[in-house]
Amino acid sequence: MEHADEMIPILKSSLPFWEHLKETEKKTLSQWSQLIRYEKGGIIRCQNCECTGVLIIKSGSVRTYMLSEEGKEITLYRLEQGDVCVLSASCVLSAITFEVQMEAVTESEIIQISAGAYSEIVDRNIYAEAFTYKQATERFSDVMWTMQQILFMSFDQRLAIFLLDESGKTGSDDIHMTHEQLAKYTGSAREVVSRMLKYFSSEGLVKLSRGGVTILDKKGLKQLIS
Repeated sequence: MEHADEMIPILKSSLPFWEHLKETEKKTLSQWSQLIRYEKGGIIRCQNCECTGVLIIKSGSVRTYMLSEEGKEITLYRLEQGDVCVLSASCVLSAITFEVQMEAVTESEIIQISAGAYSEIVDRNIYAEAFTYKQATERFSDVMWTMQQILFMSFDQRLAIFLLDESGKTGSDDIHMTHEQLAKYTGSAREVVSRMLKYFSSEGLVKLSRGGVTILDKKGLKQLIS
């Protein structure tokens, strides 16, 4: 755990309401924050766990997902370096009962702010409250987009969207993910992903390799979506 004073720079840069806090409130947040390191695949938050607190991604990448009773995972959104997540502290948001699970996609360093301390600030500071609900609204928009894809788009469209989005994020046509990982991100089964990728490959849209996929025809993938 890092010293409280060492938390201040990242809290200041990540929380827009920082300058609107009293010195005592700044001290409270910094004292009730800790840096936690997670290995790849580490569970950050599990379903029905105690309120985790507000998370700031200092480094790495985090996947937020839901788990069905049958054990099927549906990835809702991802968090990257610099992102703030308040849904991990759903107990802070009295009007929201939304349980999610979170895991580290890569080795990650995460600042965790105590839910109790953060809640006290939100209750007293309108700037903190506005930021918190804005963050929650943005994340729910991500969730609704995911649900819209699952409910109203065919799987070939969803997979094409994911591959193109991932290529855009990484700046590379090489997607370094297994079929199992792609299934988790697209809310499907590994066998379904494998069949669809095989079809994409036969159409010249992608090239398959061990542990990855290379996009060959972005225009063709975009035509699937339209």
